[in-house]
Amino acid sequence: MKKLYAILFIVALVHTGVYGQAKKPTIMVVPANVWCTHNGYTQKYNNQGIITELPDYKKALDNDLNLVNVITKIGELMAEKDFPLKDMASSIRSIEQSSAEHEMTTSSTSGASLAESPLDRLMNRVKADILIEVVWNINTMGPKRSVTYTLRGLDAYTNKQVAATQGTGEPSMAAEVAVLLEEAVVDKMDAFVSQLQKHFDDLMANGREVALEVHVFDNGSGVNLESEFGGAELQEIIEDWVAQNTVAHRFSLTDATENMMLFEQVRIPLYRENGMARDTRSFANDLRKYLNQKANLTCKVMTKGLGKAELVIGEK
Repeated sequence: MKKLYAILFIVALVHTGVYGQAKKPTIMVVPANVWCTHNGYTQKYNNQGIITELPDYKKALDNDLNLVNVITKIGELMAEKDFPLKDMASSIRSIEQSSAEHEMTTSSTSGASLAESPLDRLMNRVKADILIEVVWNINTMGPKRSVTYTLRGLDAYTNKQVAATQGTGEPSMAAEVAVLLEEAVVDKMDAFVSQLQKHFDDLMANGREVALEVHVFDNGSGVNLESEFGGAELQEIIEDWVAQNTVAHRFSLTDATENMMLFEQVRIPLYRENGMARDTRSFANDLRKYLNQKANLTCKVMTKGLGKAELVIGEK
């Protein structure tokens, strides 16, 4: 009997150690847009005729050793808190080596497309939960220097700020920017990390926030969102499916016509029932499969970044 109790006690400890630990968000550290712009690390991107300026992370990493050291240092500080990290440099190299990456995803029938910027492709490849943006400035006071910094935690799917800390470190004789930054932020990391974890705990409990657009391609079939299948309009069928597949039925149908529906603040579970991670594309793909089974409709799924998917009914 004593042996049985001992075995049960050990099993309980193992169970607590493995399953009792809270899941942590996956983090990627990036330079803030304002830092990239100030230092000339930007690139122009033609988004279907509209020229936009984006941060050029590759150029920054290739030319700024201080940036590499700062990202490495922040990564070390986050790793000490047991946060999983995604390495931006290796992710960029992986994208460059992949022949499967394209400027945009285009329908083979209508030509509809969702342009993917280099930043969108990076986010889709990495699939981090939270981005930590860093920007800093060096202050010189005689032989000593200090660093003024800002760290922001951004939800990678919505780009909303979920954590922040800023300040100026004490003057120091340290020469390296990364060391100055570490000295400045070390006392504030616990509070910053706590904000990050609080946001991720909310995602675990209430789902990840994404957006979904539904469009109808006029392929001559006469089908639109007011068409009926089994006594219900297609618009109703889609809205009911979204309600049944979101956390606590949380979503907002912000616009709806006979040819389009826009769902925002859609809260999807972070994980499938089998434990695999769930993202916006997989959520939209499940809807695509459902409409094919329910109404024999052919649909195409396209994504833009991590947080938005478009489902086009009537094309592939």
